Amino acid sequence: MDTYQGHDGPVVVIGASSLDVVGKLNAALTPETSNPAQIRSSFGGVARNVAENLARLGQAVALLSVVGKDRIGDELLQHTAEAGVDVSRVHRTDKFPTSFYMGVVGVDGKKEFAFDDMRIADELSEAYVTYHEDMISAASLLFIDANVPSQTMARAIEIARYSGIPICADPTSVVLSPHLFPYLKEINIIVPSASEASALLLQSIDPNDIDQALQAARHLVSLGVDEAFISIGENGLCYASSETSGHVPGFYSEIKDPTGAGDALTAAVLFSHLNQIAIDDAAKLAISAAAITMRYQGTVDPDISLEKLYDELPI
Repeated sequence: MDTYQGHDGPVVVIGASSLDVVGKLNAALTPETSNPAQIRSSFGGVARNVAENLARLGQAVALLSVVGKDRIGDELLQHTAEAGVDVSRVHRTDKFPTSFYMGVVGVDGKKEFAFDDMRIADELSEAYVTYHEDMISAASLLFIDANVPSQTMARAIEIARYSGIPICADPTSVVLSPHLFPYLKEINIIVPSASEASALLLQSIDPNDIDQALQAARHLVSLGVDEAFISIGENGLCYASSETSGHVPGFYSEIKDPTGAGDALTAAVLFSHLNQIAIDDAAKLAISAAAITMRYQGTVDPDISLEKLYDELPI
């Protein structure tokens, strides 16, 4: 096992890894019968997706996650390692199968509904994080998704804060968003969707109302976050810091599959932070990453790169 010293270690990403199965309907959904669709599978999980996107952007990154002792777990780790992610400390267990996500996408390319089986996330224990304290304390940045159990999240944040490491968190889903509320003063960057921000702040945020999303981003900053980025679907991204706030319109010319677009957006935000890119430009690169991923029928576009992010920006 490598030992990390100083703060020149990789970005450490803690959270879910899964197999994603997504079906895109060929026509409007007909209840209580089989519906023709294009079905694909790929490796996913918020933390794993963020890690793969960062690695493909050229950032050193290590994944702390858990997968089953099954064929899917084997293949997931192999794929993620081949993308450039350090998976040497991912936990394997035979208590649960590797996490599974199932999504249904409408003919317009928008998510209609989804299911996930994340029981295995309970194996991301406080002891597991403590065991890998050397990696976390030497990281250039810590990213956590809200699938991580509360006690584990608290311990990881404690280690990062003690070591002076910036922290980014992703609320992951409407159900899990409230889990981050106690830690807002400890989090440097947060990247929710409008619905996740609504659940986190206990207020309704209409993704079609840019002013509402901007106010919510500013509210998150007032609660202690350094930078807040709220994605508002096809309307783009609202962002705020203590010094500025703004909105970047969406420019999604084609949507094949929205799965993973938010994770690519998050990875671009983290990449920008690590490379001292201003928040206004970070928001633009984040929208570029989301647009690229939406055009790819999979969770992470294997050809994503910094050059492609800049090429995607509107003139």
